[in-house]
Amino acid sequence: MKLATLRDGTRDGRLAVVSRDLAAAAWADGIAKTLQQALDDWSSTAPRLAGLAAALDSGSAQGVFSFDPKAAMAPLPRGHHWVDGSAYVNHVELVRKARGAEMPESFWTDPLVYQGGSDDFLGPTQDAPFASEDWGIDLEAEVAVVTDDVPMSTDALAARQHIRLVMLVNDWSLRNLIPGELAKGFGFYQSKPATAFSPVAVTPDELGEAWDGAKLHLPIIVHLNDRLLGRPNAGMDMTFDFGQLIAHVTKTRRLGAGAIVGSGTISNCDRSLGSCCLAELRMLETLARGTPATPFMKFGDRVRIEMLDPGGHSIFGAIDQRVVRSA
Repeated sequence: MKLATLRDGTRDGRLAVVSRDLAAAAWADGIAKTLQQALDDWSSTAPRLAGLAAALDSGSAQGVFSFDPKAAMAPLPRGHHWVDGSAYVNHVELVRKARGAEMPESFWTDPLVYQGGSDDFLGPTQDAPFASEDWGIDLEAEVAVVTDDVPMSTDALAARQHIRLVMLVNDWSLRNLIPGELAKGFGFYQSKPATAFSPVAVTPDELGEAWDGAKLHLPIIVHLNDRLLGRPNAGMDMTFDFGQLIAHVTKTRRLGAGAIVGSGTISNCDRSLGSCCLAELRMLETLARGTPATPFMKFGDRVRIEMLDPGGHSIFGAIDQRVVRSA
């Protein structure tokens, strides 16, 4: 099933079930007011939501209305926990080269993660506001999963059973703020503004054979100002799968229902498939020509991130955002 949160004037929005073709929706009233509420009691709400989804897809649901992605908030407009990984070590190696930092060997055996701000997520078509172009505005196209309650010290195989939803991410980064911030030895903060998510979150069964339980084996398609930036496959070259990422973050703590775990920027070793962020593209240009040719994003630039099923149909809807100057 596919789930969306639509604006209703509240911070957490109103939960709706969306048809498989993303054309129609029905309110989840009587089951759960919000997605967080549904996740808090998933064993009870999931079968009822699935029943509504089946009725919607068969044409027998009541109160059906057209689904408008522009009315969608992030599936979880604010979350209790947002942890983003760097599961594609190929990407990590390239962006570290870009800022002259060596990569420790341990990065190939131990996942790299950071805990991001989760109190203010952006909707899929919401403008991304920044105060200055000098900050090095960059997109990062990713996949993320949403978990139920995950006990501390859960192993990678067991962690797969705690994945309830999958969605797309644009994890905005301010590249020119990162070096100075990391030089302090205390991690990202100002360089990681509000993150955006796809119009819908989907249950893993919606992904069919493309979902192997811990990886999503489909291309993520990224356009910048209508120019194709990349379409790397999210299942290829993923050094750490979602089970491993969840096992890593639960080594010393548990995750609560509604925790979001991101893959980090998707990156393939096959350079012909393009990039999912500008920092990686600029590093490849530097390696090839000695200097980057592609600038970071400017006010007015637009990014579109989407994933299609084998039949060419959008799975999650599109993240379609414009960079704007903050008020």
